[in-house]
Amino acid sequence: MGFESQLSDFLTDCEKLIVLGVGNELKSDDGVGPFIIRKLKGENIENENLLFIDAGTVPENFTGKIRKENPTHLIIVDACLMNSNPGHMQVVDKKEFANIGLSTHSMSLSFFVKYLEKDTEIRIIFVGIEPETMDWGANPTKEVEESANDFIEKLKGIIL
Repeated sequence: MGFESQLSDFLTDCEKLIVLGVGNELKSDDGVGPFIIRKLKGENIENENLLFIDAGTVPENFTGKIRKENPTHLIIVDACLMNSNPGHMQVVDKKEFANIGLSTHSMSLSFFVKYLEKDTEIRIIFVGIEPETMDWGANPTKEVEESANDFIEKLKGIIL
């Protein structure tokens, strides 16, 4: 199943969606999550059942806000080391979190997801984008930026 189909299937019956961008904006491609959130916010999409959160490198700081918003669906977007080509984008199953590299964050995303799922019905997926570099830099590389824009267009095509 292709990426767009997986995203579309996941968002079936979505009543309220939060897209959570995770990453360090000062480390080039590691900042792809916040980069996506910044672009989505710039689209000025008016929908009270749609929320975009830039969690930076501390997604755990947003657990209270996420629980308060009580979304039916949560998409976490982050740079993800998958031994693939730069810019490769895929849905990563939460059971596979332990096998992927997410070393820039202070809390493991698998623990973060388990905490959010406790006592809630939130459906959660993780969208990983393979980085080219995580060296110091303010912007994503060309391939990663293209994937970020592709994700935004696919998401908008499904939810709007």
